[in-house]
Amino acid sequence: MPFAMPFFNSVISWLLKKRVHQIELFMKYPEEVQSEWFTKLVSTAKDTEWGKMYDYKSIRTVENFKERVPVSSYEEMQPYIDRLRKGEQNLLWPSDIKWFAKSSGTTSNKSKFIPVSQEALDECHFKGGKDLLALYCNNNPETKLFEGKSIGMTGSFVVDDEDAGTYHGDVSAILMKNLPFLVELIRTPDRSIALMTGWEEKIEQMARQTMDENVSSISGVPSWTLLLLRRILDITGKSNLEEVWPNFELYIHGGVNFSPYKENFKKITSPGLHFLQTYNASEGFFGIQDRLEEEDMLLMLDYGIYYEFMPLEELGKQFPNTLTLDQVEIGKNYAIIISTNAGLWRYLIGDTIAFTSLHPFRIRVTGRTRNFINAFGEELIIDNAERALNIACEKTKSIISEYTAAPIYFGDSSYAAHEWIIEFETRPENQEYFTEIFDNALKSLNSDYEAKRYHDMILKSPIIHSVAIGTFYNWMKLKGRLGGQYKVPRLSNNREYVDEILTMIKTA
Repeated sequence: MPFAMPFFNSVISWLLKKRVHQIELFMKYPEEVQSEWFTKLVSTAKDTEWGKMYDYKSIRTVENFKERVPVSSYEEMQPYIDRLRKGEQNLLWPSDIKWFAKSSGTTSNKSKFIPVSQEALDECHFKGGKDLLALYCNNNPETKLFEGKSIGMTGSFVVDDEDAGTYHGDVSAILMKNLPFLVELIRTPDRSIALMTGWEEKIEQMARQTMDENVSSISGVPSWTLLLLRRILDITGKSNLEEVWPNFELYIHGGVNFSPYKENFKKITSPGLHFLQTYNASEGFFGIQDRLEEEDMLLMLDYGIYYEFMPLEELGKQFPNTLTLDQVEIGKNYAIIISTNAGLWRYLIGDTIAFTSLHPFRIRVTGRTRNFINAFGEELIIDNAERALNIACEKTKSIISEYTAAPIYFGDSSYAAHEWIIEFETRPENQEYFTEIFDNALKSLNSDYEAKRYHDMILKSPIIHSVAIGTFYNWMKLKGRLGGQYKVPRLSNNREYVDEILTMIKTA
């Protein structure tokens, strides 16, 4: 294989490192770079239907933009997206849009179809992929990454409208379908397998084709990646991936918090494996972990995306007070609003982030605007939950695979509490002790939760159900939601998911 040679590894690494200089420029001049993109985006879209409706030609400042263009959810932009899917063009963005990334953040039946322009592919998604490799090579000058092959845990795509020539699918599948030929030479398995729709058969085929390859990197959602790796170990009879792929050096993950999965990976991989986090969604590529020793991510500012940040108290307002980069603070939770080179305008993507650094701008994802528990004023977000679970796991030497939680309301019971369903890879010896540590950790991390737990006056101690390995997989399969785009909903204010799983367990 011509690209699996030290010479080409050196050449590719050198080319990627040249990009580091450009990254350093937007780190040094973040506001200026964002201002340039704002002007370019508005100017480019001025003659679209959306641009004419809001008179983009007369917009001169960010203040004009905020005053004139409302913040939009998917539901509010959906009529335009539906028309694009039927073949109409020049509605939100001037270039033709044929691809739509199907996004489903939970197991909900409702899917979103995010427009993906050629500019978004080239200037955002592909650029993000190159940059994460550039940053990795810059941090690891001795890397031999390109002497081996990469595996991408991709989804699938289908024809959306044959007459219109439009397609939809996982953003990972869209990217693979459009990959440059040279990239195809250094990836595995065959595209026909990588884009299969049936996930159980896909995992089997991927395992059998990749286990004899010289794999050096994998990218994908942790839960599905673990399924592949464990299947490979089953087939080969090995106990550790180092025996299968001795040159496996990098795992790239994103989409969900990695903390609950990290110990599972460490159990079956070499101590030298690097983990690199990305913030890559259907709507765009937003962040890359640029320091291996820290888990926050560099906010990528030159990808054709203009950012605004909304304090959570502004949620629900059509014209909320939003902040630009020069106005944000460290440690405060913000909802992200984006305007993009695929025609999303002041779009509320549903994620919340907190800044960990302002020089340069680094972030961590703290949760979802709709994925939290606030049944009694406790305002429990995913960030609180996963930090507390990590503390409890560390203290009890346990490992979690999956979890979900919902409130028990006064009307359904004589008491109120949070009910958790947890699938342990390694169970704690004493679950009561685990619950106590977890509860105390939540109190230390969230003062509102602590207040509601005071003397059990409002909330009782958490109720934790420890379920068998495979429970969440079986539930997802039952709902027809196997695949990389589907994620286990972590926190919810209603009991739909918790009750479904408990019922499934009882009737099994």
